[in-house]
Amino acid sequence: MTETTKTHVILLSCGSFNPITKGHIHMFEKAREYLHKTGRFIVIGGIISPVHDSYGKPGLVPSRHRLNMCQLAVQSSDWIRVDPWECYQDTWQTTCSVLEHHRDLMKRVTGCILSNVNSPSTTPVIGQPQNTTSAICQNRNTVDKPTAIKLWGKMSESLGKICCVRPPVERFTFVDENANLGTAVRYEEIELRILLLCGSDLLESFCIPGLWNESDMEVIVGDFGIVVVPRDRADTERIMNHSSILRKYKDNIIVVKDDLNHPMSVVSSTKSRLALQHGDGHVVEYLSQPVIDYILQTQLYINASG
Repeated sequence: MTETTKTHVILLSCGSFNPITKGHIHMFEKAREYLHKTGRFIVIGGIISPVHDSYGKPGLVPSRHRLNMCQLAVQSSDWIRVDPWECYQDTWQTTCSVLEHHRDLMKRVTGCILSNVNSPSTTPVIGQPQNTTSAICQNRNTVDKPTAIKLWGKMSESLGKICCVRPPVERFTFVDENANLGTAVRYEEIELRILLLCGSDLLESFCIPGLWNESDMEVIVGDFGIVVVPRDRADTERIMNHSSILRKYKDNIIVVKDDLNHPMSVVSSTKSRLALQHGDGHVVEYLSQPVIDYILQTQLYINASG
């Protein structure tokens, strides 16, 4: 397949990131590597979306800290960025609503509708974010709104397919609604999809009766699709067979099968918090040094429970 015929992918990971670990970053890297190896996908970006404070999980530190730690963790990455949209909302958002937000945001930015599993389309590539080390927490009243972008295009009646015509200029600057991206967009006629990136523990949670709204699961797995990185030698095949929806949309679930026994597959935020509370030196194996420094500076988790 040529580069323009491959599916271009943005990986979106939702979660507490309390705190963000080396395992979270490893999950992005392994997923991108595996998708590229299939020869069918090109990963052009990764988005980390920390959960809202009202999620109510015990021991969850304020979002301003989690956002800053996430930003520190990806400051050397040229393709993963942190998005504070979830944290800036008035209340907790479902995973489904977060995926739909980013799909709609890409539509506004590019002037096109992104493809999904059921209705592939040709859409523009979103450029890579500029790396920045500055803190991303801002006063909501001072955040700039997105600049309007006009494109010439041809829209199908079904709205399932959009053909974008390359504009006269190949590159120009845009800023997203959170004023975190100051980068360029390269327009081509390609297929672009947003896929939910998760560990096998989140996949297993789909099997817990009543935990997930079934209509949300239909959208997440049926429309968007999932990339799963197994954790702690989890049997993803067994997990998928325990859910009728996962079985129904099995072809939309991509399991990263490489390097299942990697040490990062057992790293978790819970282990990291416990290590911090007990002064365990193994914390350097779980968290990047900038994140550790931030935690020590702000005294997060040190005297906390959970």
